[in-house]
Amino acid sequence: MKNVTEFKVNIPQSDVDALKARLENTRWPGEAQDSDWTFGASEAYLKGLVAHWISNYDWREHEAALNKYPQYVADVGGIKIHFQYIKGSGKNSKPIILTHGWPDSYYRFHKIIPLLTTGEQTCDLIIPSIPGFGFSERKAVTTEAVADLWKKLMTENLGYSKFYAAGGDVGMGVTKALASKYPDVVAGVHFTDLGYPMGQEDPGTMSEDEKQFAQFVQQWWYREGAYAMVQATKPQSLAYGLNESPVGLAAWIVSFGTAGATPDLVEAAFGGKDEMLTNICIYWYTQTIATSMRMYKEDAMAQWGGSQPLQKTNVPAGVAVFPREAQFPKEWAERFVNVVHYTKMGEGGHFAALEVPELFAGELRKFLFSLK
Repeated sequence: MKNVTEFKVNIPQSDVDALKARLENTRWPGEAQDSDWTFGASEAYLKGLVAHWISNYDWREHEAALNKYPQYVADVGGIKIHFQYIKGSGKNSKPIILTHGWPDSYYRFHKIIPLLTTGEQTCDLIIPSIPGFGFSERKAVTTEAVADLWKKLMTENLGYSKFYAAGGDVGMGVTKALASKYPDVVAGVHFTDLGYPMGQEDPGTMSEDEKQFAQFVQQWWYREGAYAMVQATKPQSLAYGLNESPVGLAAWIVSFGTAGATPDLVEAAFGGKDEMLTNICIYWYTQTIATSMRMYKEDAMAQWGGSQPLQKTNVPAGVAVFPREAQFPKEWAERFVNVVHYTKMGEGGHFAALEVPELFAGELRKFLFSLK
């Protein structure tokens, strides 16, 4: 490995104590009677979550779990990139870089590490934190810039001549950019979503299934898309409150796509209550909520500045559609990637690797080892 140093998560006890003090001194805004999740994150739910956070959640236990697998920091194009690197035990392990999204983190993939690195068909897993997220440098860059960094990390820092890539949410965009820009080194890509119709498509070229998908997305966007609009336009205004209040930060993260949700579904989406808190703590302790949101603005400015859409790639692509994810049809995916493997999954949602790790890992392995 080149320009790489070992890394351990080690949050100072003073930071842990300060977080507890902030939680204990929360100023609650109040909520409309019987509003539940209608206006955003439920205050009744958050009060219960904070009580658990103060009395039962043990950061040191979860910090130890984060340090269970090897972690490193690399200088990649002058930017500090944090990543986990776990080699598979099989003879012909396939190197794959897994990219998270927002509002999750590299922690999205921690449950699938043992599932994909043991047995006969294994992977070498490279799981980085996007710049501006977690333990990588607090610097927001565009999705395409992340793809450029990942290519350098895999080929120059780690020495792979060929590799695979997978991701969802923001990680979808990074993975798609990798395949489009670097088909000579990317051997296969896997997705759990492939973007959404934004009114720029010619309806005459869309199938009936795609039109129905577009209608669903439009309705979802009006109900749930406020987070993306704010982050693509005024992320700094929001950042002051979220960087100051852990409850504010938690509220913004747990309200992601939760209209009509139940507490069980909210927590399941993040893999469980403690897993959800660990993800929130990563944002809190690293103070990266501002830069993570700023990535939306960077992408928006690039688009407004006339950046050209990526070309469809011929790199073999696998697609897994989970039932609590937007149900895009196969022909929508085929607009962007060379779909050779498409599966409708029976369970799981947006953070499938956290929610249904066995299903996610099994489907990813099936795709990877179907490629010649």
